[in-house]
Amino acid sequence: MTDAPVVQPSADVADSAVLGAGTRIWHLAQVREGASLGADCNIGRGAYIGPDVVLGDACKIQNYALVYEPAVLGDGVFIGPAAVLTNDEFPRAVNPDGSLKSADDWHAVGVSIGRGASIGARAVCIAPVTIGQWALVAAGAVVTKDVPDFAIVVGVPARRIGWVGRVGKPLVQGADDVWVCPDSGERYIETDGLLAIA
Repeated sequence: MTDAPVVQPSADVADSAVLGAGTRIWHLAQVREGASLGADCNIGRGAYIGPDVVLGDACKIQNYALVYEPAVLGDGVFIGPAAVLTNDEFPRAVNPDGSLKSADDWHAVGVSIGRGASIGARAVCIAPVTIGQWALVAAGAVVTKDVPDFAIVVGVPARRIGWVGRVGKPLVQGADDVWVCPDSGERYIETDGLLAIA
C-alpha cells in the first residue's frame, strides 16, 4: 500500500489541491488551488504549481521550477531545476491606458507534456506548446514549437538534434529508418520525421 502524501511545514498547499498517495511536497514549495497531483510525485524546494495544473503519477518537479496554469503533465514527467512552463502569449502588466491587467484581460494558454518526457534545468517552454512522450529538452533550451515524441531538442530557439529512447539515452541510427537504444536494444522506426517504437 502506498503512503499518504507528505507536506513539509514550510510548504504552501491550497486546501482544494488534490495530492495523490505517496506524493511529497518539500520546503517552500507552493501548490495552488485546484491543482491535481498524481501518486508518487516529488515537488522540490521552492517549486511552484499553478491553479488547476494537472500532474500525472510519478512526476518529479525539481527545485524552483515554475509550472503555470493550465499546464498538463503526463505520468513520469521530469521538470529540471528552475525550468519554467509559461502561460501568457502576450505578457503585459498594464493595458494601453495604464490600468493594471486583470484575469479578464488575458487568456491563459498552457504547456502539455507527454508521458516520460524530461525538461532540463533552466529550460523555458513558451505556451502554447506540446512536448511529446519521452522527449528530452536540453538544459537552457527555449521551446517555441511543438516537440515530437522521442525528440532531443537544444538551443534558443530549440531545434531537434536527434532522437532519444525511453531509457533516456540518445538513439543510434541503424539500417534504413531504424534507430536503436544502445542500452536496452529497443528499436524505433522513423517515418516522415516522426519516431515510434518498432
